[in-house]
Amino acid sequence: MRDNKRNKKFVYLISPNKIENVKFYTDLSLVLKSGKVSFFQLRLKDETNQNKLIIGKKIRHICTKYKVKFLVNDDPLLAKKLNADGCHLGQGDMDLIKARKILKNKIIGVTCHNSIKLAKEGIAAGANYLAFGAFYSTQTKKVKYKASLKILRSIKKITSLPIVAIGGIKLNNYKKLLLNKANFLAISGYIWNNKLYKPLEALKKLK
Repeated sequence: MRDNKRNKKFVYLISPNKIENVKFYTDLSLVLKSGKVSFFQLRLKDETNQNKLIIGKKIRHICTKYKVKFLVNDDPLLAKKLNADGCHLGQGDMDLIKARKILKNKIIGVTCHNSIKLAKEGIAAGANYLAFGAFYSTQTKKVKYKASLKILRSIKKITSLPIVAIGGIKLNNYKKLLLNKANFLAISGYIWNNKLYKPLEALKKLK
């Protein structure tokens, strides 16, 4: 993961909470084919492990085809089973050092909310990227922590690790985050639940 200030592939795409429609895979192919997405994270909170494996294998195939890194949320063991490119860990998930033993040199990112302290812990434990948020209100998940633009500027002073911003990111606010040095924008609802645009149209508006 490079800290690239002129990154045109700044989208870190997160799956919808449920994947029940075959059309999703068609939309995903179109979105990833666009060349604007660097990472895709599988985040299915209320799904059986068996279904996660079935869905994950289909998505991994699409990600590989379009050279997009495939990450799994919360679960290093599932990431290993799927031969994913890595895993994202929340603060309540497996310890990063333990996850590293399972995933070896794969990508592991950590949630830091709005905390430099958590970021420093992640850096010390060997995280590959740091995620901050939520920056804006979101319908995708319940928000316990709010992050400020100031945290983006502060973290850049202490690390060169890539920084991911998350939470309610859409057309009218995404540029602020990029201007404040976020390397990647984690986006879900704006792409998958957009009432105005289809997924590919929504993505293309982010320039």
